[in-house]
Amino acid sequence: MRFARTCYRAHDPRWSFKPLSGDGAAVHGGRFNRRGLPALYLALSIETAVREANQGFAFKIDPCVLCSYEVDCADVADLRTDAGRTVHKVEITDLDCAWFALAASGQEPPSWRRADRLMAEGMAGIIVPSFAPGATEADQNLVLWTWNDSLPHRVRVFDPGGRLPKNQLSWD
Repeated sequence: MRFARTCYRAHDPRWSFKPLSGDGAAVHGGRFNRRGLPALYLALSIETAVREANQGFAFKIDPCVLCSYEVDCADVADLRTDAGRTVHKVEITDLDCAWFALAASGQEPPSWRRADRLMAEGMAGIIVPSFAPGATEADQNLVLWTWNDSLPHRVRVFDPGGRLPKNQLSWD
């Protein structure tokens, strides 16, 4: 499917000079990407972006930079519903696995295997429910493995005033 709308992300301020890089996900790995594979994790609402950054620490949030992104991306698999997951041969338990614990113990999380298969099938990304602590059905995310500044996989950070830093030196 083609996904076109505004998305959001709450960044660690140290990385706000590279809001489109996906480097943090590549360094640490994520629910839907192995270490070494860049991925751009975006929320479909501001509230979900904060929930994802907060990861369940009620009323306490690390300092962050909240950014919005204009996304117009083809080749996105919508895995938010049973019907969408059936089309793409994905089970909700594959998505909602304890990926971090599995990876830390040397096991391969099912979510990585599903992501690998979807990428091999030509998918640029997925839309999924949020699995952050306290997430509701309204909390949803877009995870991209392929993106750039032009169609068919365009993602642009909204910064008309040029407020985001240009390099990490501004944080020293």
